[in-house]
Amino acid sequence: MRVGPRRHSCLPPTPAAAMAVAHAPPRRGVLPLLLVAALVAALPATCAAARSKKSYTAIFSFGDSLSDAGNLIVNGTPKALTTARPPYGMTFFRKPTGRCSNGRLVVDFLAEHFGLPLPPPSQAKGKDFKKGANFAITGATALEYSFFKAHGIDQRIWNTGSINTQIGWLQDMKPSLCKSEQDCKDYFSKSLFVVGEFGGNDYNAPLFSGVPFSDVKTYVPLVAKAIANGVEKLIELGATDLLVPGVLPIGCFPLYLTLYNTSSKADYNARTGCLRRYNRLAFHHNRELKQQLDELQKKYPKTKIMYGDYFKAALQFVVNPGKFGEFSPFLCLLLQVYLLVAGSKGIPFHEMKRTL
Repeated sequence: MRVGPRRHSCLPPTPAAAMAVAHAPPRRGVLPLLLVAALVAALPATCAAARSKKSYTAIFSFGDSLSDAGNLIVNGTPKALTTARPPYGMTFFRKPTGRCSNGRLVVDFLAEHFGLPLPPPSQAKGKDFKKGANFAITGATALEYSFFKAHGIDQRIWNTGSINTQIGWLQDMKPSLCKSEQDCKDYFSKSLFVVGEFGGNDYNAPLFSGVPFSDVKTYVPLVAKAIANGVEKLIELGATDLLVPGVLPIGCFPLYLTLYNTSSKADYNARTGCLRRYNRLAFHHNRELKQQLDELQKKYPKTKIMYGDYFKAALQFVVNPGKFGEFSPFLCLLLQVYLLVAGSKGIPFHEMKRTL
């Protein structure tokens, strides 16, 4: 039996949590770090998953770089991957873990709230996954790789770890988690499933490949449907509590603001400074996704499908960044020095900082 919401906050206070990841090094890896910072600032949007007195015995996460706990590098640490090197991981783990962050991820905070260990990357060897696993992988998409290949934009897709592929990994793991079908349904009914964010890379790939914006807009129903189909597959496996986030306001991303810079003031939102049409694309995706999820909720009334509004919450970070902590020019300078000197030698950031 599910009961009403708790009165206390479901996660650590936003400013402190945001500051744990907000200081990103000014280099190629800055965008993923800032995105995670925005998401941690947006943690209240995920509180729907914690507003029940129901306790979960496991947490399973699916998604892309915003949720990847190390699957992309778990079978080695390719030097080409910045997430395999400092300063990634410097504020919490004290070493790179493969997360596109210098701290924890949203799913990590959710796991801690429910008294669960941080879900390990599903591809890791020798791990116990009885209390959860993280199937997310950097570069993941909702649509299959074959879709992008057919459209001639597969060179922008990092891997074939689509939502269907990740669910396949769960199915491969299933025999080690539970025995009979009923046993599995009972087990999964006590687990929280975090499905996404998915969709960002489905739009990044065509946009960065030069596909006309009007054509990319036609992908939205396909992407939303692919996510909904993935959610339904998990329900059929026995999932009863699912958190499904929407995409972020991509028109606010530094990368988009740089690539699609324009001299027309009308192209920018006066309040946020973000590119209007790219945020409209994200908003369109989220609206379509919510409609798909509403249909699933009607079809499976005994499940709890929770939509995570990352878009609205992340805009707070854009409009009022000072609310989440102070900007430190000195720290940016310190990070520059670290990247040039200590980082190349593998010296942990926190050790270098103490020597200054």
